[in-house]
Amino acid sequence: MAGHARTRKHAPPREDVLAAAMTMIAERGLEKLTMAALGAEVGMSSGHLLYYFRTKDELLLRTLEWSEGRLGAERARLLSAPGTPRERLDAFVGLYLPDGHRDPHWTLWLEVWNRSLSADDESRDRQVRIESAWHRDLVALLAEGVSHGDFRSLDVDRYATRLRALLDGLSIPVAVGLRGTDRARALRHTQDYLDTSLPPTHP
Repeated sequence: MAGHARTRKHAPPREDVLAAAMTMIAERGLEKLTMAALGAEVGMSSGHLLYYFRTKDELLLRTLEWSEGRLGAERARLLSAPGTPRERLDAFVGLYLPDGHRDPHWTLWLEVWNRSLSADDESRDRQVRIESAWHRDLVALLAEGVSHGDFRSLDVDRYATRLRALLDGLSIPVAVGLRGTDRARALRHTQDYLDTSLPPTHP
């Protein structure tokens, strides 16, 4: 890895550290990740990592925020691309669902949710901000579709909440690798739901 070529006198770019943390958490889980192992990967001492992140829980949340920032940029690109609201909704769904077992982004979320019961208020607020960004974008897209007649008239906020609950429910079994679940099946279930629940108001 390139990280091994760096000297310990200079801290690697923040993105390198978070990218390495994301990969290692996806591969082995947060419990098995050590600051020493992460430090060896990026050419930093465990002491420096603890100085920057304080705890593994903070490292996890910072890594999730970084990952979500990248996904947010991709989501904005997809939602502003040419195409009908339904085509862009399909793109939103495709970005939301995991690629498969141990999807790195979804593994971060599962680790965060696993620690939510003991999280402090500030950590919970940060999680809500991440969730809210997905919800706001989905509500805006649904409202556009309704206004153009691509979707039936509906309470877009309530529908967005229900659709995201469906997506979460389909995503978790795929991300943890339950037998009989995969991305293709999750996509088919979602497409069936959208076809029946979001008919257009015009032919």
